[in-house]
Amino acid sequence: MRQEAHASHVHHHHEGMTGGGDWETAVRATLHCLTGCAIGEVLGMVIGTALGWSAVPTLILAIALAFFFGYALTLRGVLKAGLGLRAAVKVALAADTLSIAVMELVDNGVIVLWPGAMDAGLGDPLFWWVLAIALAVAFVATTPVNKWMIGRGRGHAVVHQYH
Repeated sequence: MRQEAHASHVHHHHEGMTGGGDWETAVRATLHCLTGCAIGEVLGMVIGTALGWSAVPTLILAIALAFFFGYALTLRGVLKAGLGLRAAVKVALAADTLSIAVMELVDNGVIVLWPGAMDAGLGDPLFWWVLAIALAVAFVATTPVNKWMIGRGRGHAVVHQYH
């Protein structure tokens, strides 16, 4: 009985990879996306603040860097697996674009709508609290998107072929 249950779980797990996607893989893909987005956003905020930029150019830089670092993390993995640069770029774009876009839309939406968050400097605890909350909300919103993509053989399902 126990072996049957285990076999059913294993079958269901692999079935999920090609059918509806599986939550564990979606969570890992979203954490990967969150890492690149967080690195890019914090770096963008630091650079924009250091240069004395206003909120909009700083936000644009932060979003651009979030995409850059999100793609860079995927590129690093698929290049290490032996894929050529052109193919690796195609995989990264296909795997991460929707995920990063959703994450950035939700995360920056929270920051823009949070009273005082856009005016908070890097030394203000409000900046860091709102950023953490915004990234957490974006993680929750983006995970089902990644699950849906993985379930259709897209997104990080493509990346996992090279691991």
